[in-house]
Amino acid sequence: MKLTKEQNEKIEALLSEMTLEEKIGQTNLEAPSIAGGFDVSFEELIEMVNDGRVSQDEFQKMMAGAQRDYHEEDIRLGLVGGMMGDDPVKANELQKIACEQSRLGIPLLMGYDVIHGLRTVYPIAIAEAGSFDTDLFERTAQTAAKESRANGINWNFAPMIDVARDARWGRVSEGPGEDPYLASCFAKAKIRGLQNDRSSALNYVAACMKHFVGYSACESGRDYNTTSMSVSQLHNVYLPPFREAVREGAASVMAAFNDLNGIPCTLNPYTLRTILKETYGMQGFAVSDANGIKECVVHGIAEDEADAGIQSVNAGLDMDMGTHIYKEHLKQAAENGQVSMEVLDDAVRRILRVKMWLGLFDNPYVDENTIRQYQTLPKEHLEISLEAAKKSIVLLKNDGQALPLNKKEKISLAGTLAADRSEVCGAWAMGWKSSDCVSILDGLKNCGADVTYFPCGGPQGEINEEEIAKACEEADTVVAVIGELVTMTGEAASKADIEMPGKQRRMMELFLKHTAAAGKKLITILMNGRPLALGWEAEHLPVLVEAWHLGVQMGNAVAAVLFGDENPSAKLAASFPSVNGQCPIYYNHPSTGRPGSKSKFTSRYLDAPHEALFPFGYGLSYTDFAYSGLNVTEESEALNIQVTVKNTGSREGTEIVQLYMQDITASLVRPVKELKGFLRVHLLCGEEKTVTFSLQKKDMGFYDNEGTYRLEDGSFYIFAGTDSKNCLSQKISLKRQSVC
Repeated sequence: MKLTKEQNEKIEALLSEMTLEEKIGQTNLEAPSIAGGFDVSFEELIEMVNDGRVSQDEFQKMMAGAQRDYHEEDIRLGLVGGMMGDDPVKANELQKIACEQSRLGIPLLMGYDVIHGLRTVYPIAIAEAGSFDTDLFERTAQTAAKESRANGINWNFAPMIDVARDARWGRVSEGPGEDPYLASCFAKAKIRGLQNDRSSALNYVAACMKHFVGYSACESGRDYNTTSMSVSQLHNVYLPPFREAVREGAASVMAAFNDLNGIPCTLNPYTLRTILKETYGMQGFAVSDANGIKECVVHGIAEDEADAGIQSVNAGLDMDMGTHIYKEHLKQAAENGQVSMEVLDDAVRRILRVKMWLGLFDNPYVDENTIRQYQTLPKEHLEISLEAAKKSIVLLKNDGQALPLNKKEKISLAGTLAADRSEVCGAWAMGWKSSDCVSILDGLKNCGADVTYFPCGGPQGEINEEEIAKACEEADTVVAVIGELVTMTGEAASKADIEMPGKQRRMMELFLKHTAAAGKKLITILMNGRPLALGWEAEHLPVLVEAWHLGVQMGNAVAAVLFGDENPSAKLAASFPSVNGQCPIYYNHPSTGRPGSKSKFTSRYLDAPHEALFPFGYGLSYTDFAYSGLNVTEESEALNIQVTVKNTGSREGTEIVQLYMQDITASLVRPVKELKGFLRVHLLCGEEKTVTFSLQKKDMGFYDNEGTYRLEDGSFYIFAGTDSKNCLSQKISLKRQSVC
């Protein structure tokens, strides 16, 4: 995020002209206040839409009929730095007030949660991350940026890049999974996609990486809960995606709700100022999450709201989302010396820098012609969403090679999720229209399948055994869709029980019984926003397809995979447990002195497996791949790693080759494996390729408990394979201390 000399000079000139009140105004992020028949805050309304208490249609009706206060007079007085919302016409109106009626004419940031697409919704992050396709990550973000800017949004509260190891946490759906390396690749690509196409002001937005930091490590997987960890774990696991996003030029960051080792992230000077601004050198600004400053009083670390505001701004939090605490208390704090002008000027300078970089001083308005362009979703956006959905589907089990299906087969499609268009987009998808969404039933019909739909049952309510029996009698193949409602994942949707919800296991028992009696095939498709505990399903169901929540093109993507038009290639970005009690479970756990085994006095359970049911990086194909010839050679600053991959099956397909390492002996206990690279390789039947990785020695180190990066001599295992469990390995000894 670079500015010209002239732009920096303009910022300094503005700062010199601003009154204290106007400076504080830039730190104030507002949302429309809703009055009348629906008397809740905008933030609470958004939450109600997200958790299902209010449908999209109800939301649109409420917005159309509600009286809203857009704080026009405060904008006119220069007391607002940013607004939240997605109404392009209103955005133009508010920008006109800010730019033409306020004393200094400073434009507004217009922010919105665009987590995985606006109108064109693509797969939830945990699904898309499983494509291991950084080019795709970037292109879906570009689509979101263009649609955002066309709707008056110039600031996206995305990407969400929390490393999440506990599937009980509802927001695992919003992030790229359990691995720091994959999350870092995801973060960099999303920042590039959102910010780097500056060929037009309509093509880029300011990204806001979130949530900084450790939010996903909440105790017991319960949202907003406390987080405690060592300094080394913070730096080795949870910070890397943020560090890489800053290096890529991320314009802003959102502080997390949680406390980290007793200090709420909202007012944590170690994370916000020492790490983010001083160590990483971030040039943009930090904003609170909704009501985050006020919640510091409830945390018990601030005496009152004024104290919370003072601590937050001094810690390096530049903008207040939704509480008015900066607006109401910083003036007195600055006048009595509790907040220095240096601190306040730094916050304002960072905010102005982002506005200048966005080009808002030159072009703050939305082109109405562009608005009309997006009344119908552009073909190229739908194509990207479909590609992303296809590449995000994971084949977990395919006994008897039951898939792919033949389009001549008579299919019974079962389960309430199969026909519900409102369930395809997933958590934190705000701008879609149901008319744009393709259900699985729609997708099967679109591809010409001979399909009959039977509701039978779903995540809630009763099941219908008569319908189940009829579905099995009338078809060659039963395709049953089970999983979670969208409202069962996302923010404030943590669950202690992540086994199949409702009576769906009973439904599948009945399908097994009736398909066996009738001699029919049974295919199970999963729709869910988190890794589920699938011990029973994996043992009993012959075919499992993890389809997640794939966005507006979900049904077409699922149909393509079911009929073999698309050979599934995705891998899991997070480990799946067998039972609830294994959580948190993740592949890159530290080595222990008594590794889990069948022996009694080892790190294991008496009543459950100690390993994941489906590990990180796992995913099958309609063909088979064989690995051979792993060879690791040392160069001056890197390891050259080669492995041969051959397609030994009867179909062409894409394999995601994964590179891991283990630091065998170190001054700090290290993980049993760490992902260090990956590559998508397409192979024809019988074709083999030698895949080459270059692992830089400087990237083989770790942070110690003082937060110092260490490169130590010693022995390492290098692994290459199809997932985090099934790999070839080679041991190598290195001297690395001179490489940094």
